[in-house]
Amino acid sequence: MRRIQLPEPPSPTARRGTPDIFESGVHTFVRRAVVIGNGSAASENQSVGLVRALGLADKHVLYRVTRPKGGINDWLQWLPVSLHKKIDYIVRMIQGYSQLMLKSQEKKLTPLPSENGVSAGLLAVLEADAKQIVSFARETYEKEGPLLVVACGRDTISTASSIKRLASENVFVVQIQHPRSILNRFDMVITPKHDYYPLTPEGQKKIPRFLRSWITPRDPPDSHVVLTMGALHQVDFSSIRSAAATWHDEFSNVPRPLLVVNVGGPTRNCRYGVDLAKQLAVSLLSVLASCGSVRISFSERTPQKVSNIIVKELGNNPKVYICDWQGPDLHMGHLAWADSFVVTADSVSMISEACSTGKPVYVMGVERCRWKFNEFHKSLREMGVVRPFTGSEDISESWSYPPLSDTADAAKKVHEALGARGWKLKV
Repeated sequence: MRRIQLPEPPSPTARRGTPDIFESGVHTFVRRAVVIGNGSAASENQSVGLVRALGLADKHVLYRVTRPKGGINDWLQWLPVSLHKKIDYIVRMIQGYSQLMLKSQEKKLTPLPSENGVSAGLLAVLEADAKQIVSFARETYEKEGPLLVVACGRDTISTASSIKRLASENVFVVQIQHPRSILNRFDMVITPKHDYYPLTPEGQKKIPRFLRSWITPRDPPDSHVVLTMGALHQVDFSSIRSAAATWHDEFSNVPRPLLVVNVGGPTRNCRYGVDLAKQLAVSLLSVLASCGSVRISFSERTPQKVSNIIVKELGNNPKVYICDWQGPDLHMGHLAWADSFVVTADSVSMISEACSTGKPVYVMGVERCRWKFNEFHKSLREMGVVRPFTGSEDISESWSYPPLSDTADAAKKVHEALGARGWKLKV
């Protein structure tokens, strides 16, 4: 794997003020970060969002833990990624693939697309290798100080924990989403409160005992676990303001109020199909009179049969615009210019982003969710952040709440933890 040289930090002599070495001691400034992703846009968006909130948007590199795809590999996704890769390697050898060909594929450098319309600020994407990242952290420590490592997703756990174990004096490792393993393998764990739902009295009643360890660890959070309400993301006041300017020509003349509808897809804990699509279409038709315009977006997970029903029922209505996958990504424009949102209950990420705007958010399909996802929605309703979407709403009615600020709050906790270690960020 080709090593990436991160940008040089500004020279202390090029600005006024006290040089770093006199300001806080040598090697105590964290100037750069490594993001370890799993190929999931939702997971990597959380890590990039945290790094962005920490002010390191232009000084981090993405390494990706990838799983083999195709054939028998599609049936092996439940295995630990290291074992999965070993099995794939053996299968490839049997089929006549050479070890050299496999390694050349793993080391291929690929461009990084933006996430949700926000530039990720990354230099490149490389296959994650714990030992090589550790070597990079050690070899550059004298010159550039400690390395912040941020990982998210089940497949990244082994790599991130190995980096912490091998280079604990040179790195600060943050794992986003609960690793379902020993927590002291990381310097910090950031996870939603609802991950601990199976430990609540209600969770103990609803979740079979043999499933609890698969959903969350058996022990309550300790001192280095940061609990959030929802998912981390890249949406904040600065990105919304920037998107408002970027998309001004597209949205400034759109009839108001503008209702943005984000449709996700069924998951194992939020199951639905054409039934919810029909219900959503009927409810949207009921509120059209109070809308100036409606814009509907589908995610990559939206089944064709769900989108087809919504397009059939609403596609010809002059007030309704259905976003085309072939066109530009309007996600940030929608967040900036919408007056209110309707979001399907399956996506914690989409709901978290919408709730960070402080605008009315209506959720559709909560009754189809179970366990910790139902707990997530219940908490938001009790806080007055979301309301159920029934079709009887007056979209012209505005209501507000304190926006969710999970990403900024988590970044603050990282600052505090680095300070307790004698380190601080240099942005």
